[in-house]
Amino acid sequence: MRHTPELSTVHWRKSSHSNTNGGSCVEVTDDIPGIVPVRDSKTPHGPILTFPTTAWAAFIATLKTA
Repeated sequence: MRHTPELSTVHWRKSSHSNTNGGSCVEVTDDIPGIVPVRDSKTPHGPILTFPTTAWAAFIATLKTA
């Protein structure tokens, strides 16, 4: 069984590519070793996706080369 970490007290940071007009806003937190939780800042109480740190790093590296 997979353990869901407590996320109510983590510090979320908004993507540097998000805009201030309420557009596409992705937030992540670096507070939990081994995983990267991701959420939509427009719905902070909505679903949170979690990715292994290595998978998230590979995803970001791919975005930077695109």
